[in-house]
Amino acid sequence: MPPLLALLLLALPADGAADGGAARGSAPSWVESSAGLVPPTLEGGRTEVEMGDVNGDGLLDLVSVGDHGSPFVNTDQHGVMVWLGDGEGGWSVRMHGDFGYGGVALGDVDGDGLVDVGYGIHHDYSADDLGDQLLEVALGDGSGKSWEPWDDGLATGGESWGMFGTDFADIDNDGDLDVGSVSFGCCAGVHVYLNAGDGTWSHSFGFTGGNSDMHFVFGDVNGDGHADFAVSHAAGTVYLGDGTGAFTLGDGNLPPPDFLGLGGVSLGDVDHDGGDELAFTEDDGGIRVWTWIGPDSWQDLSGALPTSGPWDATQLVDMDRDGHRDLAAFGGGQVDVWAGDGAGGWTWIAGFTTPPPGGFRAFRAGGDADHNGFPDLALVAEEGSFPNERNHLRFFKESSVPESLAIAAVYPLGRERLHAGSVHFVDWISAVPEGTGEVALELSTGGPGGPWTPVAAALADSGRYQWHVPAGTPGTLDAHLRYTLTVGAATAQATTPEPFAIVGSGSPIFEDGFESGDTSAWSSTVP
Repeated sequence: MPPLLALLLLALPADGAADGGAARGSAPSWVESSAGLVPPTLEGGRTEVEMGDVNGDGLLDLVSVGDHGSPFVNTDQHGVMVWLGDGEGGWSVRMHGDFGYGGVALGDVDGDGLVDVGYGIHHDYSADDLGDQLLEVALGDGSGKSWEPWDDGLATGGESWGMFGTDFADIDNDGDLDVGSVSFGCCAGVHVYLNAGDGTWSHSFGFTGGNSDMHFVFGDVNGDGHADFAVSHAAGTVYLGDGTGAFTLGDGNLPPPDFLGLGGVSLGDVDHDGGDELAFTEDDGGIRVWTWIGPDSWQDLSGALPTSGPWDATQLVDMDRDGHRDLAAFGGGQVDVWAGDGAGGWTWIAGFTTPPPGGFRAFRAGGDADHNGFPDLALVAEEGSFPNERNHLRFFKESSVPESLAIAAVYPLGRERLHAGSVHFVDWISAVPEGTGEVALELSTGGPGGPWTPVAAALADSGRYQWHVPAGTPGTLDAHLRYTLTVGAATAQATTPEPFAIVGSGSPIFEDGFESGDTSAWSSTVP
């Protein structure tokens, strides 16, 4: 691989206590850690890369279904590709299947505790069941080496030509993950399918037609506890879910999409109100962040973010670990990070460049490959000049070294609303100077002091747990999770910094008066 051309860093004074040996709020920096990402050799065109612990060893892995060269078009890439991480930024690939070119999502769709994949693809011409549909889900066996199709009923909503960006969420709050995807360009549209729990799926929402920029992500924009999604599509950007599988367009006064949709969309809670903000890129490469403030009403939180530039993709992640989500963006061979202040203020803190021309092909932030307590970055960029240009997958790990054992909550962080009986991803980040950790999770429905009920124990320190909120959990505005990290004889502990809500049966405050976005209802008293 060509060497990284430059690494730029703006040093800021630390503004908080130590977090895993690096000062909270200090500017992060990254070093490339791409050893083992080739083979396979990539070709060209867009793709998606996801981060997750596929084989359950507590170490971050990377997953993709490849770019235009998959399967076997002038390359050696094919099927589901898993780069297993070694915990230090090194990788070894496993590939399975005869299909590719598209987007990918990770989650446990059948409830067996193993990571499964969903993918929207353009090259669906596999000779067997794995890879013969434009949208599929496949079960993992915990190794990252083998995948079994679990896809009956998918790609039956009128999809044609190809699908791409894909994500999982429990959109009907029934305790399993559902899947959504957006067209590969024109003209297959946007589609969401409900998981029946037995390998069959039913089309709950969608449409065909229109063009897209191939981004699709679930979140909760209006804070009602029902999954919404953001998509780069000409027909609209934000669709609000009602908890049954139906969605309505919620763009309101958002900037209107162009013929490809708003570019590079991502979701994350910037202002700590429990609902996700929307980040996107504009036609001239500028970066914007907007927040939902009511039905058909949005407010611009972009502040001093640049109104033009090279960027094509965004991620909303707390990159400097100061408790506020930051904005990372990539495009034109340039990665930049702006620190958020929780109220719509943004300050550039770090950035670096990749070999030219550096055209955006994929971008992800948030996983921690080496357990130093700071998020890392993965990207795919086009590099080189005609006729030798090719895509390159690169991974960048944050460079600080942890001095002490630490763990911190990433999701939930407070004021989110979760429905009893639904599934959510509980996320954390840990700093482990030496050794391998295990994590235990506990729930309090009565405040940060407990009492605590076990959620899960002896989890691999993967940074993520798929939590099925028990159906009988009482309604509360004062729920907290406690995270306990154990490495040998040492332990570290963290608690959700602010209360989140669980919507349980028989709670009139949720059924009759607790409107999403109404922060006046929050208190330390359980209703």
